[in-house]
Amino acid sequence: MYWKRILHIFAIAAAVSMAAAEEPPAFTVAWSIYVGWNPYHYMARSGILRKWADKYNVRIRVQRFDYAPSVEAFVAKNVDACTMTNMEALDMPAASGVDSTAIVVGDYSNGNDALLVRHGLSLHDLPGKHIMLVQKTVSEYLFERAFTLNGMQDQIRRVHLVNTSDSDIVTAFLSQDSEEAVVTWKPLVTQIARTRGISTVFDSSKIPGEILDLLVVRTDVLNRPDGSGVRFAKAVTGAWYEVMSQFNHGGALAEKAIAGSAQASNDTVASFREQLATTHLFSTPDSAESFAKSADMKAKMDLVRRFCFAHGLLGEGTASADDVAILYPDGSIQGRKDRVRLRFDAKYMALAQGGKL
Repeated sequence: MYWKRILHIFAIAAAVSMAAAEEPPAFTVAWSIYVGWNPYHYMARSGILRKWADKYNVRIRVQRFDYAPSVEAFVAKNVDACTMTNMEALDMPAASGVDSTAIVVGDYSNGNDALLVRHGLSLHDLPGKHIMLVQKTVSEYLFERAFTLNGMQDQIRRVHLVNTSDSDIVTAFLSQDSEEAVVTWKPLVTQIARTRGISTVFDSSKIPGEILDLLVVRTDVLNRPDGSGVRFAKAVTGAWYEVMSQFNHGGALAEKAIAGSAQASNDTVASFREQLATTHLFSTPDSAESFAKSADMKAKMDLVRRFCFAHGLLGEGTASADDVAILYPDGSIQGRKDRVRLRFDAKYMALAQGGKL
């Protein structure tokens, strides 16, 4: 009887071990509310993500955060992938020494970010004025690009920036008639612009492709020896482009995808559509891959990295913008070859385009 009990115990241990070995590896994608990232909510709720995860024998959870905490969780390696702008990909994970790879170029802001004014002011009236914005973000980048493109770069220092959180900026600006200018993003822009006497003097449609929205994965996750990181990347990319195909489809299928994405931020479909209208979605893998491989993107990323360096956003002790280097799909590198921290990998988008996912 004793030996039978021993065999029984061994059998149970073996079964538990086998079950553990067969458990699919788990991954977490962090996302935050924004028109270009809300589809991740719909992707999970609709079952599309689960279908692709099962295909590649992985488990994928999408977890909502506020924006800054989402990128902080990524930097801390508490999540495996995160939606973020190209600027944050440089000034947070890359600047912190976290090697990261952008696998999906989702969209660019094409009017979502804007500089608004009161009292009929023009851009040329703003030197000497206060401007409310979230400093050291794409809002400050947009403000500086507005001045530079209008030949006013020497006037940037004359403007008084008032650092204001995105959660407070609408109320703070609308409740103080003495505040004459503000920079923010939709849907906050829409809320402010509804007020009589407020107009837009510059928006991101004037700098197309400079404010990019990406899905970024830690490079060490992609390079896992068991290949699970690559399977994860294929699954989430496949799910993303299935959702995009629904957006493109029209009819009831598109309505379902748009309504499900709007629900992510408790938004109305009409409001979400208004935001989509000023978002350039790379809704096909071909369009995303082409942009990722273009010389145009390199030029725009160069502007962003130089802004980040000029504002001390690339980490302490960084001597130049080249100290946080960017690797592009063609193998070219902006910066020092031994300091690559941000990579753009177009192969998953190419696989989606070729129907090979």
